[in-house]
Amino acid sequence: MRRLGLGEGGSGNYVASGYSMHEEENEHLQEGLRAKVNALKSLSIDIGTEVKYQNKMLDDMDTDFDSTGGLLGATIGRVKQLSRGSQTKLLCYMLLFCFFVFFILYWFIKLR
Repeated sequence: MRRLGLGEGGSGNYVASGYSMHEEENEHLQEGLRAKVNALKSLSIDIGTEVKYQNKMLDDMDTDFDSTGGLLGATIGRVKQLSRGSQTKLLCYMLLFCFFVFFILYWFIKLR
């Protein structure tokens, strides 16, 4: 009886073909993994771009809020200055303003 070695056929071919099948499977899985890594890479780049855009927009909003805060502070200063004046004059202005607003509302409702 003659024994067959690994490379001479019989069970050796079976082992070699199994190894080849595992190599093909590994290569297939490796390609799938490579595609997923590329997808994650492009997604992370897109996220980075979006974060930069959002940061720029937040900086612009911060600037706008600062300028609005300055304008509001100046307006409050003027209101305080007005309130230091004569109370009857301020009361007349407020009363005239209320009559004006009610007149406009009455006019809009009547036109309906």
